[in-house]
Amino acid sequence: MLRTNISIVAVALAAALAAPAFAFNEPKQAAPAGTPAAAQSGSAAQPVAPAKCENCGVVEGITVREQEGEATGLGAIAGGVAGALLGNQAGQGRGKTAATVVGAAGGAYAGHQVEKSMKKAKRYDISVRMDDGTTRIISQTTEPAVKVNDKVKIVEGLVVKN
Repeated sequence: MLRTNISIVAVALAAALAAPAFAFNEPKQAAPAGTPAAAQSGSAAQPVAPAKCENCGVVEGITVREQEGEATGLGAIAGGVAGALLGNQAGQGRGKTAATVVGAAGGAYAGHQVEKSMKKAKRYDISVRMDDGTTRIISQTTEPAVKVNDKVKIVEGLVVKN
């Protein structure tokens, strides 16, 4: 029976020592600012506003533009040489010289235009009505994977579906 009494006293002593760790009247630590717990620290709970996305909006329109390429002059040179060779085949004497000059000029112009045409690129102008009410036009060279009325986000200068 002495062993039982000692066991009961030991359990009671352990419970008494552990009780302060489980006290119900401990002061509450303040929650970090901006957390839902911080918003509820007053007597009335205040609703937490959802985070605003500054780069989000809705696509209003997409315009495709063809941008003419820049010529380096190689097309004009190649066209001029080809035109001069063809012009040299026509006529005799001074007529042959004139045909060579006209062929070179015509070939240079044609070669220049062909080079510009081969280097043209498409640009996509995407008009986005931002969540804050402003409109932004994002120009990109890749075809957008969005369409009008899609909810989007602007990431690193590109429009992506949100």
